[in-house]
Amino acid sequence: METVHTLFFQNSNDLNIIPSNSIDLIVTSPPYPMIEMWDTIFSNQNAMIANALKKKDGLKAFELMHQILDSTWDEAFRVLKPGGFACINIGDATRTLDSNFAIYPNHSRILQYLIQTGFTILPEIIWRKQTNAPNKFMGSGMLPAGAYVTLEHEYILIARKGGKRIFKTDLEKQNRRQSAMFWEERNTFFSDIWFDIKGTSQKLLDKTSRNRSAAFPFDLAYRLVNMYSVKNDIILDPFLGTGTVMAAAMAAARNSIGCEIDKQFYHPVINLKDSIVNFSNALIEQRLKQHLLFVDTRLKSGKPLKHKNGPYDFPVITAQEKDLFLNKLKNIELKQINSLKIDYQ
Repeated sequence: METVHTLFFQNSNDLNIIPSNSIDLIVTSPPYPMIEMWDTIFSNQNAMIANALKKKDGLKAFELMHQILDSTWDEAFRVLKPGGFACINIGDATRTLDSNFAIYPNHSRILQYLIQTGFTILPEIIWRKQTNAPNKFMGSGMLPAGAYVTLEHEYILIARKGGKRIFKTDLEKQNRRQSAMFWEERNTFFSDIWFDIKGTSQKLLDKTSRNRSAAFPFDLAYRLVNMYSVKNDIILDPFLGTGTVMAAAMAAARNSIGCEIDKQFYHPVINLKDSIVNFSNALIEQRLKQHLLFVDTRLKSGKPLKHKNGPYDFPVITAQEKDLFLNKLKNIELKQINSLKIDYQ
């Protein structure tokens, strides 16, 4: 099998280059409104934002920034197939304007708009980011009543276009079975709080690319791709940045499309071809190793595993894991100036 991964550069987040009802899954993390590092990106698209910030009108700036993002959520609904998912990683923002410290609830503003757009909202995930900060307080510290709760989590909003996805043909059902997760992985993935994914630097990227993108961890994108899509699906990231979601799609044997307004990210994305094969295959080996460790621990505790996986001939917990197969990457080539093709074993 093979997959294709295409990067588009555009002057805005308009996704009109993508046909309606053509995308199976969206995984993305937009610029966070009211986080200072993204002020320029928003202000360049609407001068009223810079003016609102200059006047210390945080609520107006907050709403104007989200109005820019709203057009992307409109397009997301259009391009998704019925039954397709949108997974949006977003953090709230804290900021002091005119000596007034406040939180700007990005996640709730986006949820409100997704509902208006027509999405079905599903339970969200709280990503509890681990921190090494020695002082776990803000404001007046030990003295009441001016301290503030520390903000150490982000949200992964889960929305679906319409009802449940239906797998109709025998081929579709077989592909779904081959795309399964291990039982023990599923128990971790589908928890509503993720403690185990650290906000670490992106190992696939050079330091300069990491610093200018604030890319979320590969493990976060890879987990969502495996949870909400099957092999050969098309994954879209409308805020591609350095290509974390595209890399996750490559590793999971899915196709992908990425859109980005900043052309400086071309080389980091295209240069995934230099590392993704070895990186992904090592990841697959680790998943298999972790499963075998799980099997060994379970058997030693006297708990049997009643089923056997066919492709690997090892025990699994459920019948749904019997056809599970992780496709290793064979090679990758630059198909066009903005497109990569991957062949799998």
